[in-house]
Amino acid sequence: MTMDPFKRRQLGRTDVMLPQIGFGAAPLGELFTKVTDADAETTLQTAWDAGVRYYDTAPWYGRGQSEHRVGRFLYKQPREDVILSTKVGRILRAPLQKPDEFDTGFWSGGLHFDHYFDYSYDGVMRAYEDSLQRLGMNRIDTLVIHDLDWWHRGSEPMVQAGFAQLANGGWRALADLKAAGRIRAIGAGINELGLIPRFLEMFDMDFFLLALRYTLGEQETLTKELPLCVERNVGIIIGGVFSSGLYATGPVPGAKYNYFEPTPEILEKARRVAEVCKRHNVPLPAAALQFPLHHPAVASVIPGAFKPEQVTTNLDLVRMEIPGDLWAELKHEGLIRADAPTP
Repeated sequence: MTMDPFKRRQLGRTDVMLPQIGFGAAPLGELFTKVTDADAETTLQTAWDAGVRYYDTAPWYGRGQSEHRVGRFLYKQPREDVILSTKVGRILRAPLQKPDEFDTGFWSGGLHFDHYFDYSYDGVMRAYEDSLQRLGMNRIDTLVIHDLDWWHRGSEPMVQAGFAQLANGGWRALADLKAAGRIRAIGAGINELGLIPRFLEMFDMDFFLLALRYTLGEQETLTKELPLCVERNVGIIIGGVFSSGLYATGPVPGAKYNYFEPTPEILEKARRVAEVCKRHNVPLPAAALQFPLHHPAVASVIPGAFKPEQVTTNLDLVRMEIPGDLWAELKHEGLIRADAPTP
């Protein structure tokens, strides 16, 4: 049985109905590769013409560049047809020193804006309004608390400070926006284990955007995080479905795993998964794209793209029929967890 990439699924208990595949716009912020405006426009046009209607971006993606590019394209489309997601938690500002010598750091390119973290009431409201202006839109559908974790904040005290800002005003800002109809659902981006239970203990979350943590490469979130979401009817969107590249290309030179160089053990696992896929005549990235969609909490996957052919390939991969024997063999070989939901 083939999957329909545009079949709608309810996002948790909200009224948001997401297509099974969306467009992840981090690459348009020049994550690993420089992208021209023309290529960005053509990629977005290809996605739209193919039927893609769900787009996820963030201020952090290219320090504003992704939002500008996505907004410049989407504001020309019928707003009622678009499902748009962006994020709060960072405020962009002009560099305080030597703006002509700005280093974009993590990004291969992007815009020359510095940033600071702010999860307070005023910070959430300013981030929201700034995003509206970059996007050229007057409302957002789903709003995500971005990067409140140890990886981005650097230490537990900084994470605690961010949660304190949320508890003392930031969450009220999100709730006010939702009550006013300016957003339809409140989520949090998750990059690390241990944060979903923390968010659920403190806030009435609608969904999580789970990046890199439920993929063919790793399924540790099946132990605690995802069962909690099922129990509370909290939706899940999957980002980083290819684990930053390794499960799109297989173990080739230069392939990244969760943004970094893979270890020999990770490369060997990917090689074995790719061999199983080959035995069943299934491309590795097709298995990677479809695997998370079998979990009952998952509403959508949002692979990134910066070339038109990447969009069309991803849609073809979602539509590809995968025999149940492939999933059974991956479980038998211990390459995915035995309790991972599969057909």
